[in-house]
Amino acid sequence: MNRAALALVLSSILWGTTGTAASLLPADVSPLAVGSATMGVGGVLLFGISMRPAISALQDPAARRWLLVGAGGVVVYPLAFYGAMNLAGVAIGNVVALGSGPVFAAFFEWARERRRPGRVWVACTATAIIGIGLLALGGSARGDRPEANVASGVILGLVAGSAFALYTYASSRAMTLGLPSRGVMGGMFGLGAMGLLPVLLVAYLLFGIALGTLRSSAATTIALIEPLIATVLAVVVVGERLGAVGWVGLALILAGVIALSTARYPHNRP
Repeated sequence: MNRAALALVLSSILWGTTGTAASLLPADVSPLAVGSATMGVGGVLLFGISMRPAISALQDPAARRWLLVGAGGVVVYPLAFYGAMNLAGVAIGNVVALGSGPVFAAFFEWARERRRPGRVWVACTATAIIGIGLLALGGSARGDRPEANVASGVILGLVAGSAFALYTYASSRAMTLGLPSRGVMGGMFGLGAMGLLPVLLVAYLLFGIALGTLRSSAATTIALIEPLIATVLAVVVVGERLGAVGWVGLALILAGVIALSTARYPHNRP
């Protein structure tokens, strides 16, 4: 596994713990409050440890445009993400949000650059998304949630997936201008004021390292390790159920991610 893919796998494992942690908060804590609080703290921390390159990135007119676009996704993502998990459950919320990310990322690459997905990406992502579907059908929710809430959670999960893909693509494009990953991620998350508790601060620094090499569509597929981790934690810690079909889905996700992580693909820079 190359350095960029390894960095992204590690960051995704760290991200996968956030849903379970949020689910253990008192019931009267709003998911919007959780998302907003983490946005404020993490955004400031990430900007603070990369202030000089972040300011340089923000002063670059070409990069600033992408940072502003990405900041929009940074703001929307945690609010929709935590809302999806609150309504549909930790496992389903993670699965939908992250499972839809590669599709949205590939769409952004095609719409902006007319870049068609490669065969390796299509095969690996299709395998992982089939796994996502089996996971959703495998009874990963606790069964005590109204159907309307689950449906609303799925919609919010799709919003989160599109926001994740948007800031992934925007940060990737900013890095192709020759800016360091720390500056891009610090500037973008500083603009978005997105808070990520200290463990997620490390996760997004690893994410930035990965995006210096990987295409956004490949990065979002490898990040599907996050719903895998989140689902396992939801079963073990939170008590959500997962049937045999769901476990097959988890295996497919892992197979697709491993295949893409170890594959050769073009460097992100032109």
